[in-house]
Amino acid sequence: MNTDQKKDPNGFDAVSDRESAVDINTDDNVAGTHNLNQELEEDDLIEKLNAGLQEQKDKYLRLLAEFDNYKRRSSRERVELSQTAGKEIIVSLLDVLDDCDRAENQLQLEKSDRDLSGVLLVFNKLRNILQSRGLKVMDSLHSEFDVEKQEAISEVPAPSPDLRGKVVAEVMKGYYLNDKIIRFAKVIVGK
Repeated sequence: MNTDQKKDPNGFDAVSDRESAVDINTDDNVAGTHNLNQELEEDDLIEKLNAGLQEQKDKYLRLLAEFDNYKRRSSRERVELSQTAGKEIIVSLLDVLDDCDRAENQLQLEKSDRDLSGVLLVFNKLRNILQSRGLKVMDSLHSEFDVEKQEAISEVPAPSPDLRGKVVAEVMKGYYLNDKIIRFAKVIVGK
């Protein structure tokens, strides 16, 4: 009798320890066994790949949305910057424009024989240049008093009942620069 073969208590030959270590379920060629482990691993791998793909799609969409927001924001900032680029210069010229308005009113009151068309031409040219840069005069006279646009420096009795709560006189004009207030109108309100 071979030493590798031993009899078990039922009389069958016992398989050596070396041969018992072989697992028959791992053999693909054994009849009746289908490699279930490999199918499960493939399904797990497909699920992992799909989850990873979905995660990458989500990251891509978020990054794309963030980039679109950046483009819109930078475009809007560029437009605002170009519209208000000369704001400081225009604000400093408002006092000169006020002086021009006062001078023009005074010249019209004097009614002298002098030809003042040249001076008026310069005043109008200044107004037109500032208007082409986006400057607009705020219409305040005889309108409802608006705290958001006007600054009341005084209240006087209204000359007529329909002017109560409205602007009676304008001491200093208010101005818009591209639809943004750059100077509030200083007004007198009727009460």
